[in-house]
Amino acid sequence: MNKSVILAAAIAIACCLPTVAQNKVNIGKNNNIDLRSGLLTPEGLWAMGRIASYSPSPDGKQVVYQVGYYSVEENKSHHVLYIINSDDVDRSSQRLLTQDAENETDPAWVNGSIAFIRGGEIWMMNADGSDRRQLSKTDGNVEGFKFSPDGNRVIILKSIPFHEIIKENPKDLPKATGRLVTDLMYRHWDHYVESIQHPFVANVNLSANTIDSDNWVDILDGEPYECPMEPFGGIEQLDWSPDSKTIAYTCRKKTGRLYSISTDSDIYIYNVEQKSTRNLCKPEGYQDPKVDVTKTLRDQAVNAPENLKNNPGYDQNPQFSPNGKYVAWLSMARDGYESDRMRLCVYDLSKDTKQYVTEAFDSNVDDFCWAGAKSDLIYFIGVWHGTENLYSTNLKGEVRRHTDMVADYGSLKMLGDGKRIIAEQHSYIAPADLYIITPGVRADKKVPNTIENVAAGTALSFNNRQLTKENKHILDLLAKPTVDQRWVKTTDGNDMMYWVIKPPHFDPNKKYPTLLFCEGGPQSPVSQFWSYRWNFMIMASQGYVIVAPNRHGLPGFGSEWCEEISGDWTGQCMDDYLVAIDDAAKNLSYVDRDHLGAVGASFGGFSVYYLAGHHDKRFKCFIAHDGAFNLEAMYTETEENWFSNWEYDDAFWNKDQTANARKTYENSPHRFVDKWDTPILCIHGEKDYRINATQGMSAFNAARMKGIEAELLIFPDENHWVLKPQNGILWQRTYFNWLDRWLK
Repeated sequence: MNKSVILAAAIAIACCLPTVAQNKVNIGKNNNIDLRSGLLTPEGLWAMGRIASYSPSPDGKQVVYQVGYYSVEENKSHHVLYIINSDDVDRSSQRLLTQDAENETDPAWVNGSIAFIRGGEIWMMNADGSDRRQLSKTDGNVEGFKFSPDGNRVIILKSIPFHEIIKENPKDLPKATGRLVTDLMYRHWDHYVESIQHPFVANVNLSANTIDSDNWVDILDGEPYECPMEPFGGIEQLDWSPDSKTIAYTCRKKTGRLYSISTDSDIYIYNVEQKSTRNLCKPEGYQDPKVDVTKTLRDQAVNAPENLKNNPGYDQNPQFSPNGKYVAWLSMARDGYESDRMRLCVYDLSKDTKQYVTEAFDSNVDDFCWAGAKSDLIYFIGVWHGTENLYSTNLKGEVRRHTDMVADYGSLKMLGDGKRIIAEQHSYIAPADLYIITPGVRADKKVPNTIENVAAGTALSFNNRQLTKENKHILDLLAKPTVDQRWVKTTDGNDMMYWVIKPPHFDPNKKYPTLLFCEGGPQSPVSQFWSYRWNFMIMASQGYVIVAPNRHGLPGFGSEWCEEISGDWTGQCMDDYLVAIDDAAKNLSYVDRDHLGAVGASFGGFSVYYLAGHHDKRFKCFIAHDGAFNLEAMYTETEENWFSNWEYDDAFWNKDQTANARKTYENSPHRFVDKWDTPILCIHGEKDYRINATQGMSAFNAARMKGIEAELLIFPDENHWVLKPQNGILWQRTYFNWLDRWLK
């Protein structure tokens, strides 16, 4: 992942993560989907291929990429590899490399061949798919890999047993199911923590098609820390130096309670020959400042300016520059604040100095890549005003914008020619595909380096060419919604942008039931995401108008706007929701103000539970997925406790609470059930350890005990998301049945 998302619907990325399952059925592209209505259906959504990882060849001429296909009938997925020429304009060079029912994932180029994971092992094949051979022999335990530039070594990610927090049961009780827990962080995201990933370095003999299985070196040998970091980290959190002598890696060297209250991860350099490690973020002998982690974390010394030079927040995803002189990485400034602005830090290895080169861009850097051999330019993507576009910065921090798409880029890589970029792009009306971007240069290079010019309107010339069209055969059958951008004044006098998505075959003379979409995060952007659950195209295709506000508390409108929500979940951001839906109901003639609904997940689910007690009869129904209902319970139920510490401002048991903390707990949605008067659908996954399922059950139980029409859709085998095909179809059908019942 490009950034940690806590208490989030993680709509733009997370809902698209593949469910890798073992298959005996060769699930491929569905060319027989029935969409005669011309409208997107749940079955049509799940028939789409989902592009995941991709890798350009060193010369930039070819791209190998992964696609996941899903079978609702089999309730399984199949992940395959394709290859295509980067200059292909009609996809005539596209070739399917996977030829059987095994999953093949994580493609990467090594000395002109393609390495990939198959059956939990590293395999290699020629670029045309021939001469397949297995390199590793680990009993199927490879979870990620990265070859050194010279091809002589490989980093292999592998899980090892971990019983620091959950004690191993006695050997004479092999059928005992109890777990003895001795500290915090015994659960993470959707599993009990009884193993952690470590990176191992192994020697490679490509001519003999072997990886030395007997002499692996654990980079974190003897250290009880995970690398990459749970729950979303992968091989992007490690990188090889160009000379193949050192490895940069991400690690939060904490366990238990200390882990649960801190976001402080660092970037380390590991010397492969010397087996030595140094920390690029903190000086030798550094010790964390002592803080009371359950009280006003934002105001304590851990966030004082003199400590920022020690990188006390999230630091992750290091990349060596092509010339080997620098390491760049994504960096947050403050410990305990998982939604802090993600900046781009560059470390000069020869001078032992670091600088932040995206300060002119007052939003998050979500992914980046070095521009080429000169190592003096970095391209990055970031959100501004509801779209995720391409920018660049030099080492002086001079930022320029390169694209102006009403779409989102989700990731990017530099092609080997150093002139073009390959990026994943998606929008409200188009799922992920790969695009080739050729950044241009303005004739007037002296654009003032201000946030207004950088982010809001001085886009440089560029060429954005679609390389793949994975779902063209489905999209060509569909009528498309229309997407408008609208601005409105908020109650505090600021300007807020919200998206309006209108149904296909839109008739301006008709009245349409309308949904207020409440974003999760709470600080995830309402940009041009494509989701396989919270999908605006399918909502519009079912005859709904969607109002999606970029309320206070979201990135893309400056740090002040984004940070307003912390410690004030029920203040301005809730006013913003009501301002947006009131503006739409009053000024958009096609919005049926008598048939409004409010929907959302995670913080969006919390928002729905809160609005249920404060909407003044605006809405005719609600849907809350994985939402927080009782904040006092949530404070100690969630696994990553830094989130509650930061967002609530204080522990609920402290008697001398701050004003923000008192407001937070006093305005918890469960305290306003007496005002609930509207039908509500509650959805939750029992493996959601971020927001426990008891939150959704409590909300449903409260509604029914009050005599309010309510339903509870509970998934025993899903986490904060819904990833299994048949569960996904059940989710969509239940969602639209509920909306149709009350709004149509």
